[in-house]
Amino acid sequence: MADRSLRGMRLGAQSLQSEEGVTFSPRVRSTYQLEDGSTFEVTFAADAEVPLEWESPKSGLVGRLLDEDGKQVPIDESETKVPRTHWDMLLERRTRAELEEILEERLTYLRARRGEHKIGA
Repeated sequence: MADRSLRGMRLGAQSLQSEEGVTFSPRVRSTYQLEDGSTFEVTFAADAEVPLEWESPKSGLVGRLLDEDGKQVPIDESETKVPRTHWDMLLERRTRAELEEILEERLTYLRARRGEHKIGA
């Protein structure tokens, strides 16, 4: 059995598939500029929405998208919604006076409960 050996390709070294008949999806290269003036490129699918800001793969800083003329694309701040906090939503439902009244009721209730359940009594 030792005189027979298995012959074949090196595993994982070469692919048996070829690129014949493979058509890649259309792509777009977008250029981003960092604050220090350096630029980097990112490749996106042609039908993808290109973001206005992208993190640099080398420095980790955020770069702004450049248009065809090499100028930064302006970011429209009117589209961004200011996130509402829980406090903002609470103030939409109740006035500050109502909230203070509810808080006082709850504190009175909790203080009364604490007085009833004394340890060791």
